[in-house]
Amino acid sequence: MKTLYFDCFAGASGNMILGALVALGVEENELIEQIKLLGAADFEIEFKTVDKSGIAAVHADVKVPHEHAHRHLSTIEKIINDSRLSDKIKRRAIEIFTRLAEAEAKVHGISVEKVHFHEVGAMDAIIDVVGACVGFEILGVEKFVCSRIHVGSGFARMAHGTFPVPPPAVAELLKDIPIYSTEIEGELITPTGAAIISTVCNSYGPIPEMRTKQIAYGAGTREYQDFPNVLRLMIGEVQSSKFKVQGSLQTDNQQLITDNLLLIETNIDDLSPEILGLILEKAFEIGALDCWFTAIQMKKNRPATKLSILCKSDEKEKFLELIFKETTTLGVRVSFVERNCLPREIVRVETKFGAIDVKVAKSGEKIMNAKPEFEQVKEIANKAGVSVRRIVEEIERSFSQ
Repeated sequence: MKTLYFDCFAGASGNMILGALVALGVEENELIEQIKLLGAADFEIEFKTVDKSGIAAVHADVKVPHEHAHRHLSTIEKIINDSRLSDKIKRRAIEIFTRLAEAEAKVHGISVEKVHFHEVGAMDAIIDVVGACVGFEILGVEKFVCSRIHVGSGFARMAHGTFPVPPPAVAELLKDIPIYSTEIEGELITPTGAAIISTVCNSYGPIPEMRTKQIAYGAGTREYQDFPNVLRLMIGEVQSSKFKVQGSLQTDNQQLITDNLLLIETNIDDLSPEILGLILEKAFEIGALDCWFTAIQMKKNRPATKLSILCKSDEKEKFLELIFKETTTLGVRVSFVERNCLPREIVRVETKFGAIDVKVAKSGEKIMNAKPEFEQVKEIANKAGVSVRRIVEEIERSFSQ
């Protein structure tokens, strides 16, 4: 599995991630042309190789027109959703900004909808986030792992005043993630860097056992004496499962992906079906891996519904907030579950009606299942005036040949 390892011995920022991705092999012009699909503002990115305490690293300098805009999450979502970027890049970028908004909301004690982004709402942050998502897509990264994160020390000047390092929003973003501080002063991990890493990574610790293919460095702006202010990225193929949350399991000659996830459940007997349906929609909107209802019988023979939400192990709080806010329940059950699944990849299939993305699951080199993206099939079927079934059958034939 193609794995990207963030080595954050000097923290991370949005432009450090961009620079390291280019140093890793993402072609500059391709990256910039993809970001231009945002269509939001004029910008330039100057990539320059610099020396950081003897390490050659790429520094990305994002230049945008000066602006005073303090954007809401809904504004940023609209900018991204209205762009011509791929759906996968859009989803990941919005997930990163949603995580930022949730952290800001928690710190300020307000709802996510009322959050005014300041530093993180600037256009250069949008370009950093979208650019990182584009780079991950170009490199074909399937899994993200991160080291312990060096946060720095001292105090940082923010829009609302001077705060200790890490500042409140960054500290919130890094909850349940291993961090440490040394005598190096300054804010080493920025809100944008923390949001990107904490969104894409679900495993933290030493370098996993992997066959490393490339190593590259992205440069920070600050200069330190005898300390390389760089982010190191390592990309390669994971060979075994010696890291914490995800790994692989060999069973009957099938290479299975093993995830340790959370299952959140509660029994409800006094809520309307309309509200239950709303909860399911919202659960998927904020990143649930799965959500379902089960008809059950409670004490005194009362019919009820069991709500089940499957999510990543570090995303419990937002689903608890959803359940307690939208339902009448007084408590939930949380348990760890192990999920084993076949490796999968997205394959672009050309049909006579148009190109369609197909999710392919394999056991070794054998294709076990191939499922086309239904929304694409539906859209192409409507344009071509043919049945959905006809397009699905053509795709199935292409994989059976």
